[in-house]
Amino acid sequence: MRIILEGKTLELRAIWFEDKKKGIVSMIDQRLLPWKFEIFRSRSWRDTVLAIKEMIIRGAPSIGAAGAYAVAQAAIEYDGDLKKIRKATEEIKNARPTAHDLAQRVHQVINHVSSLSSTKDVVNEAIKEAERIANEYVEINKRIGQNGEKLIRDGMKILTHCNAGALAAVDLGTALAPIRLAHQRGKKIFVYCTETRPWLQGARLTAWELKMEGIPHALIADSAAAYLMWKGEIDMVIVGADRIASNGDVANKIGTYSLALAAKENGIPFYVAAPISTFDFSIRCGENIVIEERSALEVVMVRGWDRDSKKTKHIYITYEECTAVNPVFDITPSKLISGYITEYGIFKNVSELREFIEKKSFH
Repeated sequence: MRIILEGKTLELRAIWFEDKKKGIVSMIDQRLLPWKFEIFRSRSWRDTVLAIKEMIIRGAPSIGAAGAYAVAQAAIEYDGDLKKIRKATEEIKNARPTAHDLAQRVHQVINHVSSLSSTKDVVNEAIKEAERIANEYVEINKRIGQNGEKLIRDGMKILTHCNAGALAAVDLGTALAPIRLAHQRGKKIFVYCTETRPWLQGARLTAWELKMEGIPHALIADSAAAYLMWKGEIDMVIVGADRIASNGDVANKIGTYSLALAAKENGIPFYVAAPISTFDFSIRCGENIVIEERSALEVVMVRGWDRDSKKTKHIYITYEECTAVNPVFDITPSKLISGYITEYGIFKNVSELREFIEKKSFH
């Protein structure tokens, strides 16, 4: 992703292996953006688990890559001892329960090395597989962008929710990939990004990414989206996903369901952009997806930038003892979704996608 920092233009990913010998994984600290740019250096698989839990790294693909890197870190730390690595993977894959990519990518790395007899090979192959997974996400995102860009016409006004950009997907993004490509190809587009309470990923991260790319945009309160749809100010909605059930129900950032309902009422196409790895065909429907709940403090407090102290600051927005419920995701039923933008193309429903995958595997 393009990052303009102190007058210099950098190209960075959300997460990368900085030192393979020492097992150091670096990632952009997403808690501090857009006010402060810092790199968090994880020196162990436990640090990476903490980074996932504490939202230093977030977004299903980025979490998937982080999980893969964490297994590689465990392999380095334990000198290829598979018994110890497997024990670490249990903690790694449970760092956040809703995103499908995390557990899937952790299993992918451990399965890749499980049959190896040499401990040196276990370490080397774990590192290679983690890097391969991260690179694969970037290539997949490029294809998602190419497929989704075809839906975007010149002059369109597009709504996106939360952050499904480069920060959430190693690089380029899922929902933002078609938007980036449309802008690069000269299409005059405008993006509305929701603030996304309570972590404000839209306000802090998506708006920042759009600024870095020079894409015209405006931030709106979550509750303003339906009104703008009613006014005819929005032509399309594109969101990401953390897990998609076999019937097409989508788990995504809280507030997605409300947007889908409003889009349906106003005849606006609602697309979900996600790699195939986000589809969990072992789960029948949205009701079977575990929805993570986080601390009530995230709802009763808000974090922002204090210009005087030049530091982030938490303040209460209600009385201190107020109780709150904080589900991080919601479920959008498949009937509200116009299509799924994947690396293999755009599919109207999951049955169509599964049929494509089966034919592809057969050939």
